[in-house]
Amino acid sequence: MKRHEKRSYDPASQKMIQKAEKENIEIVWDRYDAMQPQCGFGELGICCKICNMGPCRIDPFGDGPQTGICGASKDTIVARNLVRMIASGAAAHSDHGRDIAHALLLAADGEAHDYHLKGTEKLKRTAQVYGIDTKGKSTEKIGKELGEKCLAEFGQQHGELRLLSLAPKKRQEIWRKLGIAPRGIDREIVEIMHRTHIGVDNDYKNVINHGMRAALGDGWGGSMIATELSDILFGSPEPIRATVNLGTLKKDHVNIVVHGHEPTLSDVVTDAVKDPELLALAKKYGAKGINLVGMCCTANEILMRHGLPSAGNFLQQELAILTGSVELMMVDVQCIMPALSSVANCFHTKLVTTSPKCKFPGVEHVEFKEEKALEIAKNIIRKGVENYKNRVQQRVDIPKEIKGLVAGFTTENAFRILGGKYRFTVRPLNDAIISGRLRGAAGVVGCNNPNIKHDWAHVEMVKELLRNDVLVVQTGCSAIACAKAGLLTPESAYEYAGVGLREVCEAVGIPPVLHVGSCVDNSRILLILSAVVAEGGLGEDISDLPAAGAAPEWMSEKAISIGFYFVGSGVYTVFGTPQPVMGSENVTNYITNEIEHTMGGKFAFEADPIKAAHMMIKHIDKKRKALKLGEVMYKEKTATVKK
Repeated sequence: MKRHEKRSYDPASQKMIQKAEKENIEIVWDRYDAMQPQCGFGELGICCKICNMGPCRIDPFGDGPQTGICGASKDTIVARNLVRMIASGAAAHSDHGRDIAHALLLAADGEAHDYHLKGTEKLKRTAQVYGIDTKGKSTEKIGKELGEKCLAEFGQQHGELRLLSLAPKKRQEIWRKLGIAPRGIDREIVEIMHRTHIGVDNDYKNVINHGMRAALGDGWGGSMIATELSDILFGSPEPIRATVNLGTLKKDHVNIVVHGHEPTLSDVVTDAVKDPELLALAKKYGAKGINLVGMCCTANEILMRHGLPSAGNFLQQELAILTGSVELMMVDVQCIMPALSSVANCFHTKLVTTSPKCKFPGVEHVEFKEEKALEIAKNIIRKGVENYKNRVQQRVDIPKEIKGLVAGFTTENAFRILGGKYRFTVRPLNDAIISGRLRGAAGVVGCNNPNIKHDWAHVEMVKELLRNDVLVVQTGCSAIACAKAGLLTPESAYEYAGVGLREVCEAVGIPPVLHVGSCVDNSRILLILSAVVAEGGLGEDISDLPAAGAAPEWMSEKAISIGFYFVGSGVYTVFGTPQPVMGSENVTNYITNEIEHTMGGKFAFEADPIKAAHMMIKHIDKKRKALKLGEVMYKEKTATVKK
């Protein structure tokens, strides 16, 4: 197998990797190779640098020091490092939620006049969760009250987050009994930093349990606020067809790429690119039009609401620039490689940062403000249009690979799709699982990582789950990986799904893999699972369901927080490469074994996606047996489905 083939599963990416090698342009895989061998102490989680007596490290072979200078054991050090990752991951997604709540408040006040509260039905439902009386009030009045209540939850010091009430009653009781129901989103994150300061908490279980509390404050707090309020501000997604991969870039158009995570700018950019003056300017410079595409999770935001194409996922951000066809890439926050500026300097591409939280040395910064959203968006687009004349057409090399997909599934429209217009219910889904037509469901989410072949683990895991009649829901970069492989269309059920899953997809008209949004939208999966429990027949808690989760190519600290709020919600969750805990047998055993007895969920680590899929299937079958559901209807036929 050639070098580029080892690096990515995706043919379009392979071509750009070859181009980078030919032109001697350093990209992420080159930097990964240069970093080998990576720090073994860091991989095991047994290095500590939280005070100036260190850095300290534990000898994994037992011959050297077994405690830090302060006396911290390897269990304490590993637990502290792990929950500090939770703190960072929870802060990132929750800060996203804070910004959306702030934008909602500005829109409701009339200060951000380019935004309108489009999701009025969801506004009223969410307001009810927060105890807001909506009778006789205008949309703007309700929106203002909701925005203020949501923002207050970030600094709340006691009580419980309101959205916890959407979880099954039994799950809420578990959180209260264990003392891990989040009080305030920021409070739990700050407490992690206090607990892990030198000389504070050194009971590894106590440390990890509070990390779980902060993670739940992310999943059932900050992230869920981000998703719910985004649906109110920008409109709830509906199933929509779109296209994906580097082939969505156009040789004869001005190509604008929006990259990052927050939809406040990208949503208004979808209007800016339609501006007649900018379109006329593009034609003046010789382009046929303006082509707006997304990258990473911003791609998922504009894809599921507007049907705009996605150029790719995390590891493709440099590759898009390598096509030589990108006039401008605008970025906001999260998963943005600092190396983008170096790669952009090799081409005519203009890189523009837009958030005060994310600036690059030597890169133009155009700060985004909600009060002038459309004006700022047009200003940025104009820079891209004017840059078209600097494109070197001889260097343009756009891969032809492009796939169709269906995106835009949500908790609400899943009810309508399954139950029909007049029967708003997930009953058919429950019945399909109870009857054995479906084995169960799985959430496959997360990033890409150069430590594993790009997209390979996502695609192979999902194919194996589909063959075994497991309905898959996806978010983020994982969803884009499987979309590029053709798994997110209704037609794909005939090629990849087991007989039972295929029948369900055919009857309902859905793909066997449901795209439910960006990585912050993992909260939608929590609500879907809660709805399945509430419908009845599959237990009293999320932990009773024949369901599992996975992050086969995880990369960021956000993934750690996401994993912990799923485990804390009762979901068996498989990570591809291990979290940095293997230096402590006790911590590893606690999160992969013992914690199941209290939380109902636990972690597992398995890099081989086929083995990992069968670990998930085994867990699903165990839950089916506990519910006395019996055998899967088409067990024998399923194994013969085409790979």
